[in-house]
Amino acid sequence: MRIHILILSLSILFLNMNIFANDSAFGYWLTSASIVKIENCDNSLCATIQIVFVPEGVDPESVLDKNNRNKDLRSRTLMGLNLLEDFPVTDQMQTNFEGGKIYDPNSGRSYKSKIFLKENGDLRVEGCLAFVCDGEDWKALQVTISDDGSKHAVLKNASQKN
Repeated sequence: MRIHILILSLSILFLNMNIFANDSAFGYWLTSASIVKIENCDNSLCATIQIVFVPEGVDPESVLDKNNRNKDLRSRTLMGLNLLEDFPVTDQMQTNFEGGKIYDPNSGRSYKSKIFLKENGDLRVEGCLAFVCDGEDWKALQVTISDDGSKHAVLKNASQKN
């Protein structure tokens, strides 16, 4: 009887450890400055900015790509902007992406990039200049859309300790 309880307890523990981990790079992600949605766009990874974090009273649509190296693009809004290019998608369950570029609105530059899903469900997004890479971990979000079109987001891994 004790063995059955132990096995059942361990099964529940392992299920709880993995239920919150993401198994795909696709979906909504919390970045340091925004919420992005990663999708398969014609067999290429894209990450469009859904929400830009701004101070209260500032319209997110008014935040422009003011640092873009191309002066003609500085008047476009960051909302809806795709941050990724040239990342081939070969499988919907793909967890590693290489060979593409990521656009950084803060610097106005694109960088060679690597993207991979970590064991804890975070998405590691790195930009590289020469041989030096830096990046951040994006947190998975569960987004629900109400009948009125409003969105509500919560961290997928909120009950998991990292």
